[in-house]
Amino acid sequence: MSELLWPGDRRAGDVFTDEAFVTAMVAVESAWADTSLTVPDGPFDAEAGGNAVIPLVAALRDANPGVDVHTGLTSQDVLDTAMVLMLRDAVGEVRSHLSSASSALDQLAASHAEAPMIGRTLTQWALPITFGHKLSAWRSGLSGASDDLAALAFPAQCGGPVGTLRDDRLASRLGLDDVPAWHTDRRPITRIADALTATTGACGRIARDVLELSRPEIAEVAESSGGGSSSMPHKANPVLSVLVRRAALTAPQLLATLHLCAADQVDERGDGAWHAEWDTLRLLVRRTAVAASQTADLLSGLQVHADRMADNLAAADAAR
Repeated sequence: MSELLWPGDRRAGDVFTDEAFVTAMVAVESAWADTSLTVPDGPFDAEAGGNAVIPLVAALRDANPGVDVHTGLTSQDVLDTAMVLMLRDAVGEVRSHLSSASSALDQLAASHAEAPMIGRTLTQWALPITFGHKLSAWRSGLSGASDDLAALAFPAQCGGPVGTLRDDRLASRLGLDDVPAWHTDRRPITRIADALTATTGACGRIARDVLELSRPEIAEVAESSGGGSSSMPHKANPVLSVLVRRAALTAPQLLATLHLCAADQVDERGDGAWHAEWDTLRLLVRRTAVAASQTADLLSGLQVHADRMADNLAAADAAR
């Protein structure tokens, strides 16, 4: 979570922060113990045992004497279920941003759908289209991503030490799906990651179009307030589009890591492949939330220059 190295990261708020992770793990342990556990003070040294659950459980037992904490669960049950709780919240936030982006598309269509413009294929003038045609392509991507997110399942993990436990209490108390243990079947994670990556792709496709159409020699659209330049004060860079495209370019590599982790599971618990998921998921989730928020702002402020569309269309007609 670096605002300097990932400008706009603040838009993701507390999604997948350390604090949110501790809260989610305590929620899992509380649901299993069927009582509200006192949250201990951190920090927790996760290195010694390889995950944050081990020191957290020790602290919970100290802070909640007389309560049967964690008995029957394994660290992976708690950590995976906590991840799913955070993913459920994050997906809800991303869907909210996509809804805002779709509403902005509605406004653009109401004002500019019939504006004629030249279509372009392989970067070259092709045949006339309307701006509404382009908007419909943007909408298709956002709608598909939203549908994928809406269809996701959020399963609890409750398999015990080697995945043989089957107990629906945890899922029921947390409002999650009750499924057999998936300790080394990581499809629940990759399904969610697939949908998040598709979301960044849909947002990136819009950003790429805006970047092209806002070039000065084209000038058919523009961001509402471009970013400045440290050396060229006359510039108004399409910064939101640049930042959205950045997420679309990096998300597939994060997704590839998660699929590699899923393919490299072994025995009854992954020896590193499971551990490699956690920070990878954090990056993917936060970057998707940021990109979806930036896309909504990009579209809500997008300026459409129908006169330039007409000029470029006339130039293309004259060249044929």
